[in-house]
Amino acid sequence: MSIFDDKRLNIIIGAYGSGKSEISVNAARIMKESKPENKVLIADMDIVNPFYRSADAAKKLEDLDIRVVLPSYAGSNVDAPVLSGEMYVIFDDESYSGVFDIGGEDMGANVLGSLKSRLEGVDAGLYMAVNTLRPFTSDAIGIAQMVHELQEAARMKITGFINNTNLLEETTPEQILEGEGIILEASKLTGIPLLATTVMENVDISSINLECKEIITLKRTIEYNY
Repeated sequence: MSIFDDKRLNIIIGAYGSGKSEISVNAARIMKESKPENKVLIADMDIVNPFYRSADAAKKLEDLDIRVVLPSYAGSNVDAPVLSGEMYVIFDDESYSGVFDIGGEDMGANVLGSLKSRLEGVDAGLYMAVNTLRPFTSDAIGIAQMVHELQEAARMKITGFINNTNLLEETTPEQILEGEGIILEASKLTGIPLLATTVMENVDISSINLECKEIITLKRTIEYNY
């Protein structure tokens, strides 16, 4: 069981480059694999940054019988895709569980603020993906500031941190451990617990001792355009 099995709706939020889309895709996969009989959807609500999207993994998700909800005009050359009304199925059909992949930083989090009244009726967790190898979340103070901005825009409290410190396949165990230390400092500043650590499936962390015991293994699903 993972943290993603605890709630009917898992909402992943974070700074640009935090890896929230990769976590979102894997969260949907984990939810479906743990309870194959359940109906699972993932809504790509990132209309801010078109380069890192869970939409990129749509075919793989659909092959797992996961319903994929994309912004209108996703994958086209339209500059301003809009959210699909299909995402409301999570509010209207209780047989669904799912994942919302939220756009970058406070601009994307405003989407959640607009859904506040609908979200109040759903068992939802709001998780902040943190990659301490990114500029704005490289120290505890920066993370705390990002928390403030995201919570204000989303009009929701963040449930927990996910340590997603990584450099993709080049990640070292020591970087993950150092990232945990920084996020634990941020936890003291914000009162938000560190709930899980993600590790790419080819990274061996047997040489380190992490305080956070929930390890989520990520399978690479999104190709990144630099």
